[in-house]
Amino acid sequence: MLGRTANGLFWMFRYLERAENTARLLDAGLRMALTRDLASSQEEWRSVIQTAGQKTSYEKKFDTYTGSQTWNFILRDKENPASVMQMLDSVRTNARLSRNAISSELWEAINETWMQIKEMLSRPVTQSTVGQVVTAVRRGGTLVHGAMAGSMLRSEGYHFARAGTFLERGESTARILDIKYYLLLPSFSYVGSTHDTGQWDTVLRSVSGDRGYRFLNAGQIDARGIVEFLLLDTRFPRSLAFCHASVRENLRSLAKIHGVEARSNLLMREADTRIADMTVDAVFEMGLHRFLIEYMNSNAAIAAAIAEDYRFTG
Repeated sequence: MLGRTANGLFWMFRYLERAENTARLLDAGLRMALTRDLASSQEEWRSVIQTAGQKTSYEKKFDTYTGSQTWNFILRDKENPASVMQMLDSVRTNARLSRNAISSELWEAINETWMQIKEMLSRPVTQSTVGQVVTAVRRGGTLVHGAMAGSMLRSEGYHFARAGTFLERGESTARILDIKYYLLLPSFSYVGSTHDTGQWDTVLRSVSGDRGYRFLNAGQIDARGIVEFLLLDTRFPRSLAFCHASVRENLRSLAKIHGVEARSNLLMREADTRIADMTVDAVFEMGLHRFLIEYMNSNAAIAAAIAEDYRFTG
């Protein structure tokens, strides 16, 4: 497979995952903002922008954080290079460049999703329509993933796509957890309070883990349990441990196809060993922030190694 095709598949699914994760984050912000007074809701929207990594570009344009400004900036603002619409444009562009390596069903799912969202975002999104847009983005992602799972050969293209998906998914979960400790909780006096419980519930909703966590923990919201669930529980498909294991398996399949292990396999094996040996107590002893930063740095190194190993720019 040509490096540019592998690159297209890898980034097609990274951008798709990023768009889905942004929609989930926005949905959680909407739920929280609806229960707050004006000042608190502005802080909630600030945290959404910060968690999405769009604070600098947002504050170049706006001085305040209102719901309408925030969700329109995140979803459709042409001056925002990381808007959901821009991400979906990138998904479609990479799909078109990799057209010979994907199934017709997958291309149709991507194109239909892109056309639907483009139409919905062709005009400003209002309070009455923002929920519909967020739902459409999430359903579009589900449709695309389903088309890939049901129609693509388990060849190298499939494994590049899945590696991109799970690298991006793990990155998103880590970023959301890290922001929780430094942004969402305004004061240590809130720890253990109703406010604190609500913020942890927001974290779970941001990664679509609220129902799974409650099923496993009899509905109890506990910070330590949530951290363990999102970091180390291999049953949850958005946990860091699950994402690492999935990337490892796809890189192992690529190595088998190419007949040689590459540097990305070595880095992935080292990273996977570190997280497999971790306990939640060890994470807190180390420091959650430090653990998450090391995870994200490791992810970035693995992604760079994949690009180099498989000549993405060649």
